[in-house]
Amino acid sequence: MDIVPQKILIIRLSAIGDVVRTLPALRALRSKFPSAYIAWIVEEGAQDLLQGHPDLNYLFVFKRKKWANEFFTLHNFLNPFREILDFFKKIRREDFDVVLDFHGIFKSGVIGFLSGVPLRVGFSRRYSKECNYLFNNYHIALETDVTSRIERNLNFIRFLGVDCDDQEPIIPITSEDKNYIDNFFREKGLYTHIPLIAVHPGTSKKTIYKRWNVLYYATVADKLIERLHAKIIWTWGPGELKIAEAIVEHMKHESIIACKTENLRQLAEIFCRCNLFLGSDSGPMHIASFVKTPVVAIYGPTDPVVNAPYEKNPHIMLRKDLPCSPCRNRKCESLQCMNMVKPDEVFDAVYRLLKTQNGIVI
Repeated sequence: MDIVPQKILIIRLSAIGDVVRTLPALRALRSKFPSAYIAWIVEEGAQDLLQGHPDLNYLFVFKRKKWANEFFTLHNFLNPFREILDFFKKIRREDFDVVLDFHGIFKSGVIGFLSGVPLRVGFSRRYSKECNYLFNNYHIALETDVTSRIERNLNFIRFLGVDCDDQEPIIPITSEDKNYIDNFFREKGLYTHIPLIAVHPGTSKKTIYKRWNVLYYATVADKLIERLHAKIIWTWGPGELKIAEAIVEHMKHESIIACKTENLRQLAEIFCRCNLFLGSDSGPMHIASFVKTPVVAIYGPTDPVVNAPYEKNPHIMLRKDLPCSPCRNRKCESLQCMNMVKPDEVFDAVYRLLKTQNGIVI
């Protein structure tokens, strides 16, 4: 398509990992159109990753949770309607040239349609969901749906003549965020310890089926401390502290539960300071991958191709090839695909990846 957009509106509402994996596409757009006005619509859960981003001119926060909660309260039920109306009025006043709907679901399609932007670009029917394609008037077909989400997003914008090679994504960590984590590291005496390993055992409440066994985490952490003299930091997000505490209770050796992070940028800063990240397929795993921390990722029900870590960052993916995997059975009770990955395999992967890093003697 022969178009040089001056004002670009991106739609990728959630989740954390998916927003992170859209950042290379944002970097590529900014590189191609350095003087363009680029805005992004995102929901509350992932807005921390985009606030103050140097490649964005504006961030629209679609307050889905807030509006949904207020709608069901008697004294506030009209407030969401007023705020949503103002939200779309503000978007329409910007007169965007093009909407890029990276999300590809019904909700994102409706938002794009209500934006009033004349050119709305989305995935073709095969590569979108919930009739999203009906709301867009220019459609992108992919060669295959079995590709990493990062590459999928980059392929989505090639119609604009964007050179998508060698685009290093940015996660904007502020000086305040760095100072906050500085205090935690000083308090725990972590600055001089090598290897320092961040372990994130939690996942979102919707994807509990991607969590590895608590006892397995305790076993591999003890082994890393005994064999490699590693220092283990257990990171956690909303509703995940009890998981970290349960693991620590089962351990023989001392480890550290991370401070409460006030936003996702602070979590990213912890990962930046560690020699390795260990966890399952989750938003924090993708954040660690994008801040160039080597990653050992445990996969079970999710597709290891579609959900692979950032390919330019050192990583090892561990999974078992079962007939039922990948799947999206969130009510699975056996979790065989996760439980078949054993602590010894995880320890060996961590050991191998740490050996590749300069300055680490193990």
